[in-house]
Amino acid sequence: MPLLLTVLRFCAAALALSTMAVHAASSIAQFGQPRYAVGFTHFDYADPAAPVDGTLNFGNYDELQSYDSLNPFLLRGTPAPDIRNLMFDTLMQRSWDELAAEYPLIADGVEVQPDFTSATFHINPAARFSNGDRITAADVKYSFDTLTGPQASPLFNSEFSVIKSATVIDASTIRFDFRRAERDAPLIAGDLPIFSPKWGVRPDGTHLPFDQTANVPPIASGAYLIERRKNDKDITYRRNPAYWAADLPSRRGMFRFERVSFQLFTDNFGLLEAFKAGNLDVNIEGSATIWARRYIGEGFRSGLLKKGLFPNGPAYMRGLIMNLRRPMFQDVRVRRALTLAFDYDWMNRMMFYDQYRRSNSFFDPDSFGASGMPGPKELALLEPYRASLPPEVFGPMLKQPDTLPPNSLRNNLREARDLLSEAGWRYRDGALRNANDTPMSIELLDDQPGMDRLLLPYMQALNTLGIDAHLREVDSALYQQRLDSFDFDMTTGGYPPVTVPGVELLRRFGSAAASEVGSENTVGVHSEVVDALIQDALSANTLGDLEAATRALDRVLVNSYYLVPEFYAPNSRIAYRSTLAYPSTLPKSYHDPDWVIDYWYAKPRDVIAGDRS
Repeated sequence: MPLLLTVLRFCAAALALSTMAVHAASSIAQFGQPRYAVGFTHFDYADPAAPVDGTLNFGNYDELQSYDSLNPFLLRGTPAPDIRNLMFDTLMQRSWDELAAEYPLIADGVEVQPDFTSATFHINPAARFSNGDRITAADVKYSFDTLTGPQASPLFNSEFSVIKSATVIDASTIRFDFRRAERDAPLIAGDLPIFSPKWGVRPDGTHLPFDQTANVPPIASGAYLIERRKNDKDITYRRNPAYWAADLPSRRGMFRFERVSFQLFTDNFGLLEAFKAGNLDVNIEGSATIWARRYIGEGFRSGLLKKGLFPNGPAYMRGLIMNLRRPMFQDVRVRRALTLAFDYDWMNRMMFYDQYRRSNSFFDPDSFGASGMPGPKELALLEPYRASLPPEVFGPMLKQPDTLPPNSLRNNLREARDLLSEAGWRYRDGALRNANDTPMSIELLDDQPGMDRLLLPYMQALNTLGIDAHLREVDSALYQQRLDSFDFDMTTGGYPPVTVPGVELLRRFGSAAASEVGSENTVGVHSEVVDALIQDALSANTLGDLEAATRALDRVLVNSYYLVPEFYAPNSRIAYRSTLAYPSTLPKSYHDPDWVIDYWYAKPRDVIAGDRS
């Protein structure tokens, strides 16, 4: 056996990426040492003793109301709920309770060059696709080439843009060469989802183009198979009894349901009633009002149904995104004026039962988000661009406008009116008009039934300014199509936090992504300063350098008023049947639905009987 493979397979310790010699490791961390040492048996937030049993009946996944694709990697179509998580494993598995670190999954080892120009992964010889075929380095290369090719969504080309090429060394070994020396590049390669080249092969041996496989069940690498699908609102996955990775430390205690079934509803009322009637096992509630007032009834009184508030990681920026491709939003004074018209304090008090917190930062305020005055490292990054930045960037971190006494919405609207006037928008003939006499009209696009209750007060404030603001509700499939093609004025969106900011910054705020159909840069940010600060973050060699870059970037983004900051819930609101259980240790940050689907489990029948006695 070649020496390299011997070291990869039998390495005795997981070494940090900060070492200055070429090393082989079974686990890698972007900064410092991985939390879990070699020989760990399971993640702390997993219960290895949890039984594998039962069916999890789930409702709307991420507010999805329908789907029309079995391929989660295409631009066109809406993928089936949670299909990527349930059916596609990655080269390595990220943990949920530390800064960026990965552990063996399809790959059982990785060698990282000291200058971060490449990373070489060794494929576990036991790794198998759902059809029983062994996963080889050629399959990994095929997955990479396909996802970064023209037939996949450009989101994936952007996600893996740091990877220049994938080279097969032998049947079990593949090397990724990187375009840039970035500390997170090996972890990005480890995030690659793997699928079989046989996916889409016709009976006659010819191959469907990848972008025509929307209705072809995947030949994938994950824990579940598609058992049945009735229509565009119903699908059931069955746990693959031959899933090869079930006993890996990164999978032990994970995927404990024999079946995961989704039933999608077009409105939240039907969803909640289905849960209360016993047709669903879990409901993750997005409405503070509904949570406070409608989670009542016999099921809750008897203890059959339970309500839980679960702390869920850092805050994140959520708000009404403005499409800068629309000329009326290109003036920062207009964008700031629209922010002043949003009365968060009244909404939180009158509608949300004080369950929310204001979104103030694009990053976790405890680590990567800006606060107070900029520090020396932040100033060093910002100073070269002082002439093109508003002076507020160099002062105390911006606090969002409030309406708490002595402030008021009336005063905020007066300030908004003055800003709009400075920008050339004045009230004439019953409407706010520009110099060409064109009235300002804003369509608020949304796909969530019931959002009108939250958006109407804001639209009324805009109407007071003379702006024709109106709501357009569409179903989730059409909504996604319009977002992908940037066909909107304003819409509700957000930037979920990541444990360590990295390449997603390019997708969310990079100028190159602003013109890519389907990109995450829905705002249309196209800024030399933002691009430079993103590169500072990506090239950071220490955690302190990364924090300085993201804090400087945070100041620029917040003071650019790209969205009207809304609010976030510090706790996940999860209602569930008492027949379900979850591990006693929670991860530090998690995606609510995937935490339930991945790590919850059905109580053993004898435990349920004891609970009822």
